[in-house]
Amino acid sequence: MLEISNLHVQLEEEDKKILKGVNLFLEAGKVHAIMGPNGSGKSTLSYVLSGKDGYQVTDGSAHLEGKDLLDMKPEERAAAGLFLAFQYPVEIPGVGNMTFLRTAVNSQRKLRGESEMTAGEFLKEIRAKAKDLKIDAEMLKRPVNVGFSGGEKKRNEILQMAMLEPKMCILDETDSGLDVDAMKLVAQGVNALRDEKRTFLVITHYQRLLDHIKPDLVHIMANGSIIKTGGPELALEVENNGYAELLGERA
Repeated sequence: MLEISNLHVQLEEEDKKILKGVNLFLEAGKVHAIMGPNGSGKSTLSYVLSGKDGYQVTDGSAHLEGKDLLDMKPEERAAAGLFLAFQYPVEIPGVGNMTFLRTAVNSQRKLRGESEMTAGEFLKEIRAKAKDLKIDAEMLKRPVNVGFSGGEKKRNEILQMAMLEPKMCILDETDSGLDVDAMKLVAQGVNALRDEKRTFLVITHYQRLLDHIKPDLVHIMANGSIIKTGGPELALEVENNGYAELLGERA
């Protein structure tokens, strides 16, 4: 699904290298988790893959289903099936949640050469998916994320993901700022989308999210590269012992 090879990235505005040869091979149908200390490059990886400004790729490649991801505009990456759930979802005053979602869904369909959803089709689908995430009708009518609690914003991100049905889902610290109940709801929404044709990359600091979204593989990132890969037990090891031992192995 996604193949990242020797990816090197620095900031555009200053000579600061952040990613230093990241290699990742993400198969369709698998859930991968990335953990690592602050400043290791986890969020930068998600930003570069989604096409955020401010970063310069100096070496390496990233391919989504064999297509050169780094050569695409952000909207082309989205239409190709890439989705990023933000750590800090932004508020968009004046833009209704329903209008935003229907526009996003239909713009992607149009880019892919598919027919757009009618108002009736969209309404039926969004109501069903919002109900599963315990998002009430009033939230759907409000401007995007305006006045939403942290948990509501994160659930709204998962609702967007459910409506867009991407192939490659990147969750950037979706659990940050969530209480236990909100985290369970978010995890349920993610797990409902798991299938053999969809891949997840879950970026997190904590094992607690991985108790609910069980990964197939866990990668430890430090100083801009992946230093260790293992099964779910690797996340438990980090939770119990921290990163010092793993960093020591690397030294």
